[in-house]
This record gives sequence, structure tokens and C-alpha cells, in this order.
Amino acid sequence: MENPGLVVHGQAAPFSTALRSLVNNPQYSDVCFVVGQERQEVFAHRCLLACRCNFFQRLLGTEPGPGVPSPVVLSTVPTEAFLAVLEFLYANSVTLHRYSVLEVLTAAVEYGLEELRELCLEFVMKVLDVELVCEALQVAVTFGLGPLQERCIAFIEAHSQAVLERPVAEVAAPVVRELRLALLAPAELSALEEQNRQEPLIPVRTRVPGLRSTLPRGDEEPGPLPGDFGLHGDPPSPTGGADCGGVEVPCPTERRCGQGRTVQAAKGNPAPGSPPFSGPSFQMIHFRNLGGI
Repeated sequence: MENPGLVVHGQAAPFSTALRSLVNNPQYSDVCFVVGQERQEVFAHRCLLACRCNFFQRLLGTEPGPGVPSPVVLSTVPTEAFLAVLEFLYANSVTLHRYSVLEVLTAAVEYGLEELRELCLEFVMKVLDVELVCEALQVAVTFGLGPLQERCIAFIEAHSQAVLERPVAEVAAPVVRELRLALLAPAELSALEEQNRQEPLIPVRTRVPGLRSTLPRGDEEPGPLPGDFGLHGDPPSPTGGADCGGVEVPCPTERRCGQGRTVQAAKGNPAPGSPPFSGPSFQMIHFRNLGGI
């Protein structure tokens, strides 16, 4: 059998330097991007982008036709972040900066560049500080980057206690009372409830202020505000559940909401007079689109 031969490698640094010199170089370029709000022209090479990134392979399609190809407009990505993406695609390495790394991370996620995403995450966690953490947390939540989200929350909690010398739950209490939980989708509310069981931040019973003012004249009810609700399966208030100010709460068989609309109970809900709801088997009605919120 013929010997398949031995693969030998030349020096990586000169090869990487040569390819990096092609980034945004109009020489031999066959594709032009118009990038960012400033609409800056960026030159690239179609074959290299297509073989390195499925996103660009789909975007650029087949070979260009005769004549000068039309520029590809990418107005949502900042120019510096796009150039960093190109640098990584050409040289398999990238220069990251603290002030722009989150924009590069966002582009890496959107373009499906997992290796670049991991490099950005590693860099963010190393340089995380009080000026960067809130924006980093927003990016983590937006794209479902769990490890970064946990790191940001731990950072905020640790530094809040150090500066304020009070628990985060105590500091956040005035803000938590103003959260409009009724705007959350059922899945989001369930995830929040589960997280709150592990790290209590939202009180078990939360009052929605000003609900009584949303009720039509003649619909006011005595006793506790019907906007009272519990995150952990608390039974409904004696008035029979929440009106439009509530979150996702059990509803009676028929109820008039804040704007005079009638809502029906979910299938399986007990009729008025039945034992109160309890446990995770609640049949919920979400009042997100019923007005009065």
C-alpha cells in the first residue's frame, strides 16, 4: 500500500498576517458591504466568507453575474463590529476591545459563529465591571446566554451588597412593586416564578396599585383590591380573582374586566363557590390584552 505521506505545517503567524491584510482590502475583492448607520463601504472576498460562515454562504448565494455586483447593505451592525467579524473569518483570530465587545458578540450570535461567540463571552467575563454589566446582562437575556446572565447577576448582587450594605432584595423592593408582571407571557411568568423560588426577590403577595380606578362605575368591590395575587399558587382573593390589573391568576366562570369586557374561565376552572385554587394545576387566564393594564 502506498504511503499516504506526512502532513507538515508551515509557520502560522505569517499565514495569518497575510490573510489579515486582505480584510477590507479592495484589491481582488468581489463583494462590497454597506455597513452601519454611517453606511461605510467594506470590501471582502466572496469565496472566503462563504466557506467560513453559513450565514454569508446563504446571503451571497451563487457567483455574481457580469458587471459590478451590487453592494450588500447591513445597516444594523456597527462597522467596527463587522470588521472584527471579518478579521476572525480571515485570520481565525480577532482583536477585541472592552467598549465594542458586546457588539461583536451580538454579530457573532446573529451570524452563527459559535467559536467567535465563545471568545467574546470569555473576554466579557474577564473585563466585566460596573459600567459594562447592565448592558452585558441585557445582551445575555436577549440571546439566552445563560452563563453570562448568571455571571452578571452574581456581579450585580455582590457589588450591590458591598456598596449599599443591604441585601439586593431589600434594595430592589420599591422597584419590584412597580413591575408590570401582567405584561409577561405565560411561559415568561412561569420561568420568573421558578427563579423566584430559588432566589426570592419578588414578594409572595404583590399588590397592583390603582386597580380600583380602572373598574367601571358601579363595579367597585369592597374589601381587598382584586389585584392581589401570589406568585406561588396563592388562592384568589375573596372577590373571586383578579381583574385586568392582575397577572396570571385564576378567574371565576364569568367576570367583568377593567374596560367592561367579559372574560370566561379556562376549561377546568371550578364554578363560583367551589374550593379555592391551589398548587401548580391552576388553569390560568392571561389578561395581557384585556385592557386596564
